Amino acid sequence: MIIRGISFILVLSYVVVSAASECVVLLHGLARTSSSMNEMAGRLTEEGYYVVNIDYPSRKQEISLLSEIAVGNGLSRCHEKNHNPVNFVTHSLGGILVRRYYKNHFPKNIKRVVMLGPPNNGSEVVDEIKDFPGYKLLNGPAGMQLGTRKNDVPKSLGPVNFDLGVIAGTQSINLILSTFLPNPDDGKVSVESTKVAGMCSFVALPVSHPFLMTNDQVISETINFLLSGKFNNQHAKNYCVIEGMGFK
Repeated sequence: MIIRGISFILVLSYVVVSAASECVVLLHGLARTSSSMNEMAGRLTEEGYYVVNIDYPSRKQEISLLSEIAVGNGLSRCHEKNHNPVNFVTHSLGGILVRRYYKNHFPKNIKRVVMLGPPNNGSEVVDEIKDFPGYKLLNGPAGMQLGTRKNDVPKSLGPVNFDLGVIAGTQSINLILSTFLPNPDDGKVSVESTKVAGMCSFVALPVSHPFLMTNDQVISETINFLLSGKFNNQHAKNYCVIEGMGFK
């Protein structure tokens, strides 16, 4: 019993020390601010991560420029404090910014990425309402690029080239927008659209799009993936083999 107790303490100490040396960059979604990620930031800080919560002008620029601004700033802030490797946790548009950045940059020193409700294949909502008066004013150039057509940004990015876990939502509080989406959906993005080739883990949870980053179950699964490379929910799909663990 004493030996087992010592072993548990050593393992726990290793996890804490490992997390403390790592950085997590948080990227909010379209028309949101970094404050929307504050609860996630607090929980990750409690887990021992050095957290960088990036605020970027999501309504002011196109996705190509936003990706350089937001991801570049996050990486710089991690590296200036010598926290490596770097992880990302993103909400909605934030995930597309990471994909766009690493389409053109080699993902050096990146450990894991968790995307919450990402429109990885675009959103039919954008297809249907982007030409409505006021849409561009509210959502900016980036919001115009998030449709499902071939010339929209999500469709141009290809498979991911980093370890990725995706959490999709299955509940909607916007029944009008949900009429434009294949079921199930979270009110902004369909579950099917969140998926992308190359992802390591996927799970769908009963949460709506605006609350994914504050939901306790989502936050717990985010931490699970950052620590182990997989989600623990019984309905999660784990596709990647992790060295020494042997699961898919």
